[in-house]
Amino acid sequence: MSLLSSYEGLRQEIQRLAQENEELRRLVQLIQENQELKLVLRNRGSSLGFCGSGLLAEVAASPRPPRRRTIKFKDAERGSALGRPPRGAGPGPDPTRAVLPGLPAEESLLDSSPVVMGSPEGRFHFAIDRGGTFTDVFAQCPGGHVRVLKLLSEDPANYADAPTEGIRRILEQEGGMLLPRDRPLDTSRIASIRMGTTVATNALLERRGERVALLVTRGFRDLLHVGTQAREDLFDLAVPMPEVLYEDVLEVDERVVLYRGEPGSGAPVKGRTGDLLELQQPVDLGGLRAKLEGLLSRGIRSLAVVLMHSYTWAQHEQQVGALARELGFTHVSLSSEAMPMVRIVPRGHTACADAYLTPAIQRYVQGFRRGFQGQLKDVQVLFMRSDGGLAPMDSFSGSRAVLSGPAGGVVGYSATTYRAEGGQPVIGFDMGGTSTDVSRYAGEFEHVFEASTAGVTLQAPQLDINTVAAGGGSRLFFRSGLFVVGPESAGAHPGPACYRKGGPVTVTDANLVLGRLLPASFPCIFGPGEDQPLSPEASRKALEAVATEVNSFLTNGPCPASPLSLEEVAMGFVRVANEAMCRPIRALTQARGHDPSAHVLACFGGAGGQHACAIARALGMDTVHIHRHSGLLSALGLALADVVHEAQEPCSLPYAPETFVQLDQRLSRLEEQCVDTLLAQGFPRSQISTESFLHLRYQGTDCALMVSAHQHPATAHSPRAGDFGAAFVERYMREFGFIIPERPVVVDDVRVRGTGRSGLRLEDVPKAQSGPPRVDKMTQCYFEGGYQETPVYLLGELCSGHKLQGPCLIIDSNSTILVEPGCQAEVTETGDIRISVGAEAPSTVGAQLDPIHLSIFSHRFMSIAEQMGRILQRTAISTNIKERLDFSCALFGPDGGLVSNAPHIPVHLGAMQETVQFQIQHLGADLHPGDVLLSNHPSAGGSHLPDLTVITPVFWPGQTRPVFYVASRGHHADIGGITPGSMPPHSTTLQQEGAVFLSFKLVQGGVFQEDAVTEALRAPGKIPGCSGTRNLHDNLSDLRAQVAANQKGIQLVGELIGQYGLDVVQAYMGHIQANAELAVRDMLRAFGSSRQARGLPLEVSAEDHMDDGSPIRLRVQINLSQGSAVFDFSGTGPEVFGNLNAPRAITLSALIYCLRCLVGRDIPLNQGCLAPVRVVIPRGSILDPTPEAAVVGGNVLTSQRVVDVILGAFGACAASQGCMNNVTLGNAHMGYYETVAGGAGAGPGWHGRSGVHSHMTNTRITDPEILESRYPVIVRRFELRLGSGGRGRFRGGDGVVRELLFREEALLSVLTERRAFQPYGLHGGEPGARGLNLLIRKDGRTVNLGGKTSVPVFPGDVFCLHTPGGGGYGDPEDPAPPSGSPQHIPAFLERGSVYEYRRAQEAV
Repeated sequence: MSLLSSYEGLRQEIQRLAQENEELRRLVQLIQENQELKLVLRNRGSSLGFCGSGLLAEVAASPRPPRRRTIKFKDAERGSALGRPPRGAGPGPDPTRAVLPGLPAEESLLDSSPVVMGSPEGRFHFAIDRGGTFTDVFAQCPGGHVRVLKLLSEDPANYADAPTEGIRRILEQEGGMLLPRDRPLDTSRIASIRMGTTVATNALLERRGERVALLVTRGFRDLLHVGTQAREDLFDLAVPMPEVLYEDVLEVDERVVLYRGEPGSGAPVKGRTGDLLELQQPVDLGGLRAKLEGLLSRGIRSLAVVLMHSYTWAQHEQQVGALARELGFTHVSLSSEAMPMVRIVPRGHTACADAYLTPAIQRYVQGFRRGFQGQLKDVQVLFMRSDGGLAPMDSFSGSRAVLSGPAGGVVGYSATTYRAEGGQPVIGFDMGGTSTDVSRYAGEFEHVFEASTAGVTLQAPQLDINTVAAGGGSRLFFRSGLFVVGPESAGAHPGPACYRKGGPVTVTDANLVLGRLLPASFPCIFGPGEDQPLSPEASRKALEAVATEVNSFLTNGPCPASPLSLEEVAMGFVRVANEAMCRPIRALTQARGHDPSAHVLACFGGAGGQHACAIARALGMDTVHIHRHSGLLSALGLALADVVHEAQEPCSLPYAPETFVQLDQRLSRLEEQCVDTLLAQGFPRSQISTESFLHLRYQGTDCALMVSAHQHPATAHSPRAGDFGAAFVERYMREFGFIIPERPVVVDDVRVRGTGRSGLRLEDVPKAQSGPPRVDKMTQCYFEGGYQETPVYLLGELCSGHKLQGPCLIIDSNSTILVEPGCQAEVTETGDIRISVGAEAPSTVGAQLDPIHLSIFSHRFMSIAEQMGRILQRTAISTNIKERLDFSCALFGPDGGLVSNAPHIPVHLGAMQETVQFQIQHLGADLHPGDVLLSNHPSAGGSHLPDLTVITPVFWPGQTRPVFYVASRGHHADIGGITPGSMPPHSTTLQQEGAVFLSFKLVQGGVFQEDAVTEALRAPGKIPGCSGTRNLHDNLSDLRAQVAANQKGIQLVGELIGQYGLDVVQAYMGHIQANAELAVRDMLRAFGSSRQARGLPLEVSAEDHMDDGSPIRLRVQINLSQGSAVFDFSGTGPEVFGNLNAPRAITLSALIYCLRCLVGRDIPLNQGCLAPVRVVIPRGSILDPTPEAAVVGGNVLTSQRVVDVILGAFGACAASQGCMNNVTLGNAHMGYYETVAGGAGAGPGWHGRSGVHSHMTNTRITDPEILESRYPVIVRRFELRLGSGGRGRFRGGDGVVRELLFREEALLSVLTERRAFQPYGLHGGEPGARGLNLLIRKDGRTVNLGGKTSVPVFPGDVFCLHTPGGGGYGDPEDPAPPSGSPQHIPAFLERGSVYEYRRAQEAV
C-alpha cells in the first residue's frame, strides 16, 4: 500500500493496479483520457466557498476476485462519497457504482408523468445546467434512480462540449461499456435532455455575438445609442456606457404615424392594437436592396429590423425581412416578432439582442446535436428560458435566453423549499464568487417585462432575479475609516489570497481566518503549481495588512480607540458584507408591500451557507432551508420545470364592458395557439394548462401591471376569462397603497402563458436514523465574543430527524454550512437542512467610533432613506413621483446636518440640508410633537418652487428638542404660476413661478391642515396673469404621501434607537458625517500634493459665462496640511432680471456633486462633504439672489455652469453641454415637458460620451412611440449631431438633433443655455459646438428662436433642436489613443427590479 498526496500520484498508482485488476480498467481509461478529476477539484476550490475533499489517498492492490477499493481523505474517511455507506446507514449502493469526486453519485426520484422527463420507459432523462465554470448534470436513469455529476464547462484539452461529455460518462457508467469521445452517442436510450445555459449571457457580457446591422426608420439612426439618454453612473465623469450590439446602421425610408384626421391625410388603416394608423410613406424596397447587398459584401449576415410603430403595424418590417432573407441573410430579427410591445427603444434593443445572440445559440445547438447519432432527431430537447419555462431547442432565441442559467435555481427552490415549508413565501439566496442572486417566490413566479443585462434593455418576460455585488470573492477595503466590501471581485484567477497566487483579501479569506472554512477539506490544488493546500497563512497576512490600516486609523484618527484583533477585523468585514446583502432583500420585498421577516430563506450556491444564518437573523426571518442538492439546484430545477409556450400581442382597448367580448376573443385565440403548440410537442390535453393575463394601467399613467385573474373568477361584469379588474385593483392597492377609482383602466397587452406539466417530483423517502449524528471532528470558529468549540458534521452521514445545535459546521462536497450560535439545524425527511434561527445574543455598542459599526450604520442609515422612498413612491399619486421618481428622502441629525439621502439626485444633495437647518433657526422653540413642516422658498434652502420639502422633527422621551429630522422632497407637476407646469421660461419674479412656502405647518398637533394648504396652493391665482395650482388633488395626495414616508423613517430610526440607544445612534450620525469629511480631506490633500510636486501653486481658478454674459467666477485655495479649501465665488455677476438666478442651496448641491466626482469612489454623501470647505458666495449675486428673484432657470441651467466652473478649476475634464435643454409644449388640453441630452466633456484618458445627460440632470426622455401616441407631435429626427464635440486628443461627445413636427396649435417654450458661449475645451482641446433652437414654419421659413422664449406653433411647423457638444481634452495634434479598442465592460453587472428602480430614481 502506498500513501498518495496528489492527483498525479493517484493516477500512476491506479494505472499500475489496473494491470493486475480488471475492475479498474475502465476507470483508468477515463483518467487517461482527461484530467477532469484534478480540474474539478481545482475549480471547486476556486468557486468561492466550495469545500472539496483533500486528496490524501490510499489505494490497495488485490488479486481477483475484485474487491472494492476505497479512497481515504485527510482528517476523515469520506467513503460515503465514494460508494461506501455512511456510518449508521443501511447497506450501501452497488459497488460497481462507486465513484470518485466529480463522477456520478446516485439517489432516487419518483415520477408521475407518462410523457416527459421521468417516464419509466427504460430510457434516460437528463437535466443539465451549463454554467460559466461548472456544468451540473442531473440524470434519471432507467429504473428510476438518479445520478448527479459536476464537471468543468470548459476543458478543451479533454472534450469539446461539457453537457455532451456529462451524458457520455453517465451512459458509459450505467451501460458498463466504453463510449469513445470521437463518435456520436447512441440516442436510443435517451428520452429527453433539458438544458440551462449561460451561452447567451456570456456572449452579451463579453460582446462575442454575431456581427449585426440595424435597420431603423430614417431619422432614428442613433436612437439605440442615445437610448433613454440617462447615464449609468451619476458620478463617473468618463460616463462609461456599454456599446451598442450592432456595427452598422441602415436607415429605411418608411413611416407610419397614428391617424389624427388632419386635412390631406390618406385613408386610415387599423393596426393590430385597434389603433387607426396613417401610412405616410411606404417602404422603399428598391433603395434598400442595394444597401443590403453592401452589408452582405462586408460579411454581415444578421439583421435587426426596428421600425416606428411596428408593434401595431408589422407589415413594413415583414416586407424588409422578406427582402433580407431573399438576398441571403441567415438571421433576421423583426422587433414586431421579438416582442410586440409599444416603446421602440427597448423593443429595438430586444431585436438587436436577438440578432446578436440567436446565431451564437444556434451554432451551439448545432454543435451539441452533432455529438449524437441522428442529431437528436427522436429526443425531446428543451432549453430553459429567462421566464422559468422550458422551450423546444428550435425555438430557443437569444432575447429569451439571458437568464437561462439562474432561472433554473429559482424553479428549483420554488418546487422544493416552497412546498417543504408549507407554502410560506420564500426568498432565494444564491451566493457565488462574484455576486449574489436574490429572488422571491410565493406560489407564482415574479416576472418583470423589461430589464437590463450588460447594458442592454430587453423587453421580454424574465424572472425577477436581482444580482448584487457581494460574493465570496468580493474584495475587502478600508477607506477613510470605513469597512468596504466589493463591488470589485478577485475572480477565479488569481482568486482570494488563500489561493497562493498573490490575490487580494476577500470575504472567503475573512471566513477562513474565522475558522468557518476548513483548509483540510480542500484539495491540494492551489499555488502556481496547483499542488499546494489552501493557505490560512496567506489569508492572515493579507488581512493583517488591512488590519494595520484599521488600527492606524483607530489610534491616530480623530477619535482614538483601542486596536482591533485580526479576528475582529475579519468579523467586521463579514458583518458588513451581510448588511450589504440584506439591503436588496429588503428593497425587493418592501417594493411590493411584503414583510421580509415573513419569508423563508432558501440558500444555495457555493458561499451562501456560511452567511445564511446571519442574513436571516438580520432580516427577522426564523427559518433557513438548504436543499440537499443546493450545489446543483439549477440542474434540479430544470428537471422539475414545466414546458412553457407564451403568446402575446399589443392592445390599446379600454378595460370596460363594451370591450370585454373583444378581449375574450383575443385571449381565446392566444390560448388556442398555446395549446396547439404544446399538443404538437407531445403533451396530452390533460397535462396542459393556460393562464391569461392583461397588462393594465390607469389612463394617463405609465405604471402598468401584468395581472392574472386566476384567483378572481369571472362575474357578470367582467370578461369570461376572469375578473381582471378586481385583480388589478387588489394588486395596485397592495403595491401602492391606494387606487384611483374615477380613472379609466387601459389594456396595453394581452398575454397567455401555456404550461405543459412535466409531473416530476422528488421522492419523499427518509433515510433510516440510528443513533445520534457522528461528529467528524472538532474545530475552533470565531463568533462575536471569541472562539467557540465547533463540531463538524458530514452531510452525507446525516439522517432524517438529526438535530444539530449551533455552533456547528455541516460539510458536503460542494459547500460549507455554518450553523451559528443560538440556531438549530434539523435534517428533514427528504435529507434537506432546515435551520431554526434564534435571536442574536445582545451586544454592547458604545458611542465611541468603531469602524465596523460605522460601516453597518452607514448601510442602515441609507436603508432608512431608501425605505422612506419606497413608501413615498408606493403612496404618491402623481406621475412625477410615482413613475418618474422625481423625489429624495433623507435623514438628518439633531443639528439638521444631512446623514443619508436616497436617491442621489444631484440637485437635491445639499439643498435639503439647507432647508432643514433654516427651519431649526427660523422656528426655534416653536417645534412640537405632531408638527410637520412644508417649505419650498429659495431663501429657505429650496431649489425651485415645484420641489416641495416636507420635514418632520422627531422627539424622544426625556428630550426637549428634536433628536433628529426626516424629510422628503418631491417635484409636484404644478403649483400654479404663469404657465402650466410651473416652469416658465420668461419669469422675472418668484411669484410668477407658483405657490411659495417659507415655513408652513402642514401638520399641526397631528392634524393635516388641508384647508390652509389648499388656500396657499390657490394663492398664486390672485396675482394678475397667474393661476393657482392646476392639480390640487395630486398636490394633496402627494403631500400626504410625503408625510407617510417621513413617518416610516421615524419608525425605522426608532427601531434603531431601541436596538442601540439614542446616544449611540446620534453618535454614529456624527461619525458617518466625519467619515465623508475625511474622504474629501484626503482628496483635497492628494490634489494639493500633486500640484505641489509639479511646482504649481495651491490656488486654482476658473471662469465661465451664462449666455447673457453673467460671469461665474471661482477661486479655490487649498490648505494642504488641513486638507481643506476655500471656494470663493467673489466676482460672480449680480442677480439677473430673468430666472437664471440660483439659490445658495443649488451652488452647495453642485459643489457636493463635484466633490463626490473628484473623490472617485463611493462615499457617504452628507453634511460632512462640506465640512472641509468654506464657501464664499456674494449676496445679491446670481448665486445668492434676493428672496423675490425668479429662480426656475437657475435650478436647471445655472447649476450646470457652476459644475463646469468647479471641474474646470480642478482640471478634471472639459465642459459638458452645460444645459438641460428644457422644452415645454402645451395647450388647453395637454402639456408636455422634456429635457434633451447633449455631449459630455472629454477628460484625461477618455472621449466624451455622445447623446447623454450630464452632471446636474439625468432625466430619461420619453420614448418616441409613447410621445407620438399621447401628444400631437411627430418625431422626425432624433440622432447624434455629428462633429459637434470639440476636437482634442480625446474628443468631446456629440450633441443631438431632435425635430418635432406639430399636429395641433400649441405654445412652445424653450429654456436653454450654451447658445452663445461654447462648452470649453481643456489643455489644448477645442470647445464643443454651441446649441441652436430653430423653428421651421410650415411654409418653409426658418427662425432662430434664441435660448429662451415662448412662441405659438401651428400644425405643420417643425421645432429643430441642436444641443451643444462637449469640449475636447488635450491637443488635437497629439498622438491619438488606439482606435477600435472595445469599451471596458465591468466584470460585475447588476440586474433585477431593485437595480432598475435605483436607475430610474437617479434618472431625474
